[in-house]
Amino acid sequence: MRWVHEPIRPILEAKTEARATGEPALPTRFLWRDREYAVAEVLKQWKGLSAGTAAMPDRYLRKHWFRIRTSDGLEMDLYFERKARTAGAAKTRWWLFTVSEEP
Repeated sequence: MRWVHEPIRPILEAKTEARATGEPALPTRFLWRDREYAVAEVLKQWKGLSAGTAAMPDRYLRKHWFRIRTSDGLEMDLYFERKARTAGAAKTRWWLFTVSEEP
């Protein structure tokens, strides 16, 4: 896997069953570096929690992670940030974290 950590742009055609549980709907298609990718399969799904501290022991859900396989055979790790990093980046919530080398 190659580390990327770049934003992706979902193409609005998301699966709706995840929304009923309060989780983000994984886009079925997205753009990365001006190329369109289609999600063929979700291989793994997990959540990232904040680290608790002595002063603030509560842990909060920060990211929803997805390991996917695209229709062209690439494996990618995507994540959704529940809270935008800055007010100016409020729409940048989906990120590509890693991508496998060409299949």
